Amino acid sequence: MNSPSQKQRVILHVDMDAFFASVEQRDHPHLKGKPVIVGSPADQRGVVCAASYEARAFGVRSAMPSRTAKKLCPNGIFVPPDIARYKEESGRIMNIIRPYADTIEQMSIDEAYLDITGRCEGNDQEHRLMAALPMAKSLKMVIHKERGLHISVGIASNKMLAKIASDYDKPNGLILIPERDKVAFLGNLPVRSIHGVGKVSEGILLKSGLTNIKDIQNYPGRLESLLGSFGPTLKAYALGQDDRPVETSEGVKSISSETTFLEDTEDRTILKRALHEQAEEISEKLVRHGLLAKTVQVKVRYSDFTTLSRQTTMLDGVQETKTIYRTACQLLAKEKLVSRPLRLIGIGASKFIPREREQLILPLVYS
Repeated sequence: MNSPSQKQRVILHVDMDAFFASVEQRDHPHLKGKPVIVGSPADQRGVVCAASYEARAFGVRSAMPSRTAKKLCPNGIFVPPDIARYKEESGRIMNIIRPYADTIEQMSIDEAYLDITGRCEGNDQEHRLMAALPMAKSLKMVIHKERGLHISVGIASNKMLAKIASDYDKPNGLILIPERDKVAFLGNLPVRSIHGVGKVSEGILLKSGLTNIKDIQNYPGRLESLLGSFGPTLKAYALGQDDRPVETSEGVKSISSETTFLEDTEDRTILKRALHEQAEEISEKLVRHGLLAKTVQVKVRYSDFTTLSRQTTMLDGVQETKTIYRTACQLLAKEKLVSRPLRLIGIGASKFIPREREQLILPLVYS
């Protein structure tokens, strides 16, 4: 996982703190310091889009039903989302951020990765990372001065570590993870902190007694026995290794995820678990690039290495985990591909169309 070129990278992860709620508090001073909940009113069917830190203290989270949020935070102030305004604000902030980076990968309306390797001089990796600190401080100061908002910034040698760093001390945080300290830094964090560990894989790890990243770092067995082909990647991530480059969504033609099993299997529980993790990974990448996939493909490989794939193309694009997972399961059942033990199973997505953020949120809020 750790190539020579990767060791030279300096990556920032920039995350706007409670973005929608912070914009509302900035633009409406009477909301400052109050538990603001951006989303559907509690008396209507809908969900929370964002919550201020004052509301989060009561356990309110995005994607939570508004009625649940009201029960947790009775004094919460519900504000309808103004997506056009948030999108305009995001554009202004990204315009401030862009000159700081060699390459910028915008993950969503409120976060981005910046590769600033070419702007950081030093005799070794530690000095190059330290050279990023003044730039990060400047970026935070300029955004607060010009836009009246706080951002959290993580600095590290790769994307996974930078993301963990930006999450570590919110709001208004600035954390640098030195290369020499990355393994120790990660050790006490929960396994869910690792990129790619979703609810299903977290449950598997917890059942196996792996509660924090140090447990994965010190695990004596083969993680493939728990999580299939994701095992080696998980181990590398736990050790702070991640060679994914910062890249734009331009040129992305397909996204796929596969699992190779330690032993051939036709156990439906194992196969469904693998498919769900793959659908979750693909959904995450589609969201990151702001894309919908019109074509979903499944791939299987048998013990004799015979490989088959089937696909379906839909009128409307998909992005959600459950839809991708359900489509893959339907393809497998229709084509009777699990007629004997499988060595490999995978899902792919292609034929992309762009999806704007407001398309993602409004159906949830007003459905």
